[in-house]
Amino acid sequence: MRVGVLTGGGDCPGLNAVIRAIVRTGVADYGYEFTGFRDGWRGPLEADTAVLDVQEVRGILPRGGTILGSSRTNPLAESAARDGRTGLERIRDTLSALDVDALIAIGGEDTLGVAARLDEAGVPVIGVPKTIDNDLGATDYTFGFDTAVNIAMEAIDRLHTTAESHHRVLIVEVMGRNAGWIALHAGIAGGANVILIPERPFDIEQVCGYVEHRFKTRYAPIVVVAEGAHPVDGQETVSTGQLDAFGHVRFGGVGQRLAEEIEKRTGKEARCTVLGHIQRGGTPTAFDRVLATRFGVHAIRAVHDGAFGTMVALRGTDIVRVPIAEATRELKLVPVERYAEAEVFFG
Repeated sequence: MRVGVLTGGGDCPGLNAVIRAIVRTGVADYGYEFTGFRDGWRGPLEADTAVLDVQEVRGILPRGGTILGSSRTNPLAESAARDGRTGLERIRDTLSALDVDALIAIGGEDTLGVAARLDEAGVPVIGVPKTIDNDLGATDYTFGFDTAVNIAMEAIDRLHTTAESHHRVLIVEVMGRNAGWIALHAGIAGGANVILIPERPFDIEQVCGYVEHRFKTRYAPIVVVAEGAHPVDGQETVSTGQLDAFGHVRFGGVGQRLAEEIEKRTGKEARCTVLGHIQRGGTPTAFDRVLATRFGVHAIRAVHDGAFGTMVALRGTDIVRVPIAEATRELKLVPVERYAEAEVFFG
């Protein structure tokens, strides 16, 4: 049997650990062969392949990024104008021409959304959940999230000393799109004074009140804000105004806007640090390496069992299989009521 593997969407710590586990388990336990597809869905669209065998995956466990490359190419947006075939038809034809019997798609909401459509079209496909945002509803955790939180937490730890030395308000903008998981976990772990998340619109006056109260304690405040956070007065979330291939708005700028408002309203100097893609890069944590490895092992087992149209997921401490469509049905947002003990942190 020949199995195709691709990684789509934003890069994420732990992707190489998944690839390694898939290949090593598939070769050792079942004698499978593998074809890697480069740069997400662009690979099967254009028949751009990479060698994927045991030798190629040696030593990649601790490496960030993905040896297969990634992109936000959207096959569903490919028209039939080029050669009379839609994007899905081109993928199906590529798999057939290369004698690929099954495909493992590692990605987030968008990558798995394409995988679900391929499943509907009769292509044997297995999904593996990947996103630093931790917003896929069918799994308790996604690999990459723990690494992103730890990177953000370390940055907050370092910013505390600078904030106190200069008596400044320091704002840390983190990723997460429409979900506040990274901001919440990193903010609590890093001892932030205010955490602003998309799930709960913030009141800028209340935020300024927290800031001024913090200064009364002789310590400088740290504000953590998710890139998709927005105020209660109906103003739109700050974004670049640009859309990606899947039609999602690219966020960015809420931290700087917040710094300007706080400085204007309180008279206190405020500075913003945008962590950006630093959260995606570098070596994965032990938790993410283990989870990614478990996902990879269970993904190739699902292929062997013929459980196509499913995605591997973490439920409690168990790895289970769920329909791919379930993974993309609803985003997992922060249930604010669950974190009532941290109420003081929310603006």
